[in-house]
Amino acid sequence: MTFFDAFLLFLAGFVSGAVNAVAGGGTFITFGAMTLVGLPPIVANATSSVTQFPGYITSTLAYLDDIRHFWRQALLLCLISACGALAGSLILLALSNPSFRALVPWLLIAATALFAAGPWLKPAAGPEHQASLGSVAGSLAQFLTSVYGGFFGAGMGVMMLATLGLTQAGDYHKLNALKNMLAVVIAAIAIVVFVSGGVIAWPQAIIMIPGGAFGGYAGVWIARRVPQAVVRGFVVGVGLFLAFYYFTKG
Repeated sequence: MTFFDAFLLFLAGFVSGAVNAVAGGGTFITFGAMTLVGLPPIVANATSSVTQFPGYITSTLAYLDDIRHFWRQALLLCLISACGALAGSLILLALSNPSFRALVPWLLIAATALFAAGPWLKPAAGPEHQASLGSVAGSLAQFLTSVYGGFFGAGMGVMMLATLGLTQAGDYHKLNALKNMLAVVIAAIAIVVFVSGGVIAWPQAIIMIPGGAFGGYAGVWIARRVPQAVVRGFVVGVGLFLAFYYFTKG
C-alpha cells in the first residue's frame, strides 16, 4: 500500500462518516476508494461495514439527547434490524466475487437513484411528540431495509429515513437519530458475519476507521449548517462515477 493509497483511504473514511451522519450514502465513498486501491468487490463491500461503524456510533452519540426519549420503544426495531442484517450479509457471502461484481453497477445505479430522490423521500417536519415505533408496516419496512443494508448498504440511510418518515411519528432530527441507532445494529451484525467469513481487509480498514469516527461526529455539525444539496450532489456524482466504472470495466 502506497502513501497515496493510505491518504485516500483515510480521507474516504472521514467523508463517508460525515455523509452518513447527514443522510446516508457513505458506502459510495468507502467502496469506491477501496475499489480504486485494488480490493475485490466483496472484500471492499464487507470492509466498508467495518470502516463506517465508528461513524455510526459517533453520530448516534451526537444524537443521544433525542435517543433517550425513545430508545426503549425502539428495541423491537433493533431486533428486526439485526435479523435483516444477518440475512443480507449471509446472502452476500454466498455469492462469488464475479457474481457480486456483475450486480455492483446495477446496485450502484439503484442506490444512486434512491439517494438522488432523497429530497422527495425525506420525512417532513412533524410535531414534537414521541415516536410511535411498533407498527407492522414499519417493522416490515425496516426488515427489508436491513436486509439490503447487510447485503450492500449504499443508500441505506436514505432508505431508512424514507421508510421511517412514512411509518413512524416524530420530527426530522428524531428520525435521523433513530436511523443512526438502527444503522449501528445493522453494521454490527454484518461485521460479525463478515469477520467470521474472513472477507475483511484489515490494513485498509484500520486506516479508514479513525477518519470515519471523526467524520461521523463532524457530520452532525454539517447536517445543521451546510446545505444538504451540496453533500447530496457530491455523493450522487461519486455513485454515477462508480457505476460507469463497473459497467465499462466489466
